[in-house]
Amino acid sequence: MTQKTKKLINAPENIIPEFIDGFVSAHADILAVEGPTGRAVVARHGPRDGKVGMVVGGGSGHEPAFAGYVGRGLADAAAVGNVFASPSPQHILDAGRAADGGAGVLFLYGNYTGDVLNFTMAAEELQAEGTPVKQFAVSDDIASAPFERRTERRGVAGDFFVFKCAGAAADRGENLDSVHAAAMLANDQCRSMGVALGACSLPQTGTLNFEIGPEDMEIGMGIHGEPGMRREKLAPADTVTDVLMEPILKELALDSGDRVAVLVNGLGATTQLELFVIYRRVRQILDALGIGIHANWVGEYATSLEMAGASVTLLKLDDQLTRLLDHPCRTPALTVGDAGKAAPITQRSERKVRAVKRDVAIDRAALLTSGSVTSSIFVQMMMAIADTIRTEKDHLSQLDGVLGDGDHGVTMDIGWTAVRNELENGTDNGVIVEVCERMAHVFLTAVGASSGPLYASGFRGAGKAVADRLNLDGAAMAAWIKGMSDGILSRGGASPGDKTMVDAWFPAAEAAVKAAQSGADELAVLIAARDAAKAGAEHTATIESRRGRSAKLGVRSVGHIDPGALSAYMILRAMTASLQNASA
Repeated sequence: MTQKTKKLINAPENIIPEFIDGFVSAHADILAVEGPTGRAVVARHGPRDGKVGMVVGGGSGHEPAFAGYVGRGLADAAAVGNVFASPSPQHILDAGRAADGGAGVLFLYGNYTGDVLNFTMAAEELQAEGTPVKQFAVSDDIASAPFERRTERRGVAGDFFVFKCAGAAADRGENLDSVHAAAMLANDQCRSMGVALGACSLPQTGTLNFEIGPEDMEIGMGIHGEPGMRREKLAPADTVTDVLMEPILKELALDSGDRVAVLVNGLGATTQLELFVIYRRVRQILDALGIGIHANWVGEYATSLEMAGASVTLLKLDDQLTRLLDHPCRTPALTVGDAGKAAPITQRSERKVRAVKRDVAIDRAALLTSGSVTSSIFVQMMMAIADTIRTEKDHLSQLDGVLGDGDHGVTMDIGWTAVRNELENGTDNGVIVEVCERMAHVFLTAVGASSGPLYASGFRGAGKAVADRLNLDGAAMAAWIKGMSDGILSRGGASPGDKTMVDAWFPAAEAAVKAAQSGADELAVLIAARDAAKAGAEHTATIESRRGRSAKLGVRSVGHIDPGALSAYMILRAMTASLQNASA
């Protein structure tokens, strides 16, 4: 029987707004909430005219990251995502607009697919509004990729040092290029390694993300509850610390006389007793090498819900990084010096946003009418998908717990529930291309994560592919499926064989087009696509992951179906069953 975990929460779907309300009200002298999404936590005395705005962000569950680093002298705003899921572009835009003081905005986040996709989409829109934007993904986690592929590494507790240094550069009045360069320098000189002794559980599932024996530990895990790079027998604290420190020292090429800043970070369920034992060993190692500790922090700074374990991060200092690290700041999670003396508090001017181009009205009389799939039937097919994903969400999350952070079913359900609510509230849902655009918008806003941008791009690609249609026939249904596949491919960059949702969508599109070319009707096209997607999803169990969080597991990913590919098959299965019922 699956063991259920316990948390002091109300309804899981309300945990993020309730957290933000409590967190901001507890720090009302430092923080406020701005923007219509309610997901942008903003420094009361951070953004100001002439200063580069700095926005950090990521999924919740890492507290005090990311909102805890918002305040005078550090981040101007944080975009708050769902648990272990990137904030959506709308969340990030709220934060970016709030942080904009006219000198440009820098986005900082961990190097995860969902964060990269969502922050990039937000950056594109913010730039279109007239705001210069730069972005940078922190990649300090040694365990997640070899040195020659270090740009693929995850951002873990090193966020702490990169945010601190970049925020100081912005607070000192440096320009956007200089603040961006400070972030890159800190990241280049920062390395982390972690160990997990126990798994965590998502509020929505209440089950542990992965299983680990009482005498085992995971070396090199991330901060999203995913398993580590390898599993070993539990060892004494000094031995574990030695294992963590060895690759850090090697990569930073530390010599006698060098200076570092040290962060010993707890992952949520590790006691202060244990963390200070680890720090003791870190200090012993550095002392023996003649390496000076300029500053240290021991505690919880980038957690993983209630995961048991810790990480060690070292920042190799030069004069510039030392100045930035010592620059005053005041945030809920970090205070350095007297932030009130850093610079005078000034006001922000009202931000001017460029007008957004309005959609062009559709002439329904000019649209092609052949085919049995009307807009109404199409909407019912989308409702059937929402029902299927709701039924399968726990299964999908369990699969994702083996390969990633265990939230795929949860995030897909959030997105499809938003789609259902949007379409249920529409008396006239419009033609199919309009339905697809509305689905893209609500899915993206509700989900974030990697699924949000990918499916939003898929819906938009599918809608454009049938923009000349009032109804869908066999050829148009194939075009819609291919449009989904092409949209996902164009946004995510994955290829068939990478062990992602593409391994279901790509063969589904090929099969659909082939069926349509042979004269198949709408239902036959869907059946062909469904069967190809199923085969593609099942094939992912035989291959090693090359994209996304599961890519960090290497050969450990073999033997497990990719949850994204399986949910793609479920979508096409639900569409097929719905059309069969409509045709009966």
